[in-house]
Amino acid sequence: MFSSSLKPALVGLVFALSLPFSSQVAAHGGLALADDICKLTIGPFTMHFTGYQPDATQEKEFCEDIPNTGRTVVALDYIEEALRPLPTEVRIIRDTGSGGEPAPDEQQKLDEITILHIPPKVYPNGSINFEYNFTQPGKFVGLVTVTDKEPMVSRFPFSVGEPKGMSPYLIIVIAAVIIGAAVFFLRGRKSAGASA
Repeated sequence: MFSSSLKPALVGLVFALSLPFSSQVAAHGGLALADDICKLTIGPFTMHFTGYQPDATQEKEFCEDIPNTGRTVVALDYIEEALRPLPTEVRIIRDTGSGGEPAPDEQQKLDEITILHIPPKVYPNGSINFEYNFTQPGKFVGLVTVTDKEPMVSRFPFSVGEPKGMSPYLIIVIAAVIIGAAVFFLRGRKSAGASA
């Protein structure tokens, strides 16, 4: 009786707690954490993405959202050798609310919303390194374009210096409190039914 009534509650709890994480995973477009390596997908190709904020967090790497404003160093390393002879362009734009997909009228205003632009260039050493000083917190979109026969674009929205969603530790504490309350409540009902 006890375990059969607790099972649906646990399933519902796990589902409810996973919702904030599912929206965060979907929000980062072509950027994903796989095997402890942050990979950027561009068509059939992948790049290793690494970010640092030497003034704020020394050598601690980040993969998606940038934890603080300030000087930020980014390295994009080609994973496939086939990328080395292809021109690559990097652009960071302010997120105007279109989720990383510039609307047709924004394409004409791309220069107005661009905060960093590295023109197309071939990187025979397989690595693109750049630095940018984010002076204000906010939402941005990274655009990496590789041109083979046709341009392939990877768009990844990210935030700078903005608080993240719930901490995993906070979620564990909330889950433990809810499970504890459910156990306490169900045991109380069971003992009340037995005494009646």
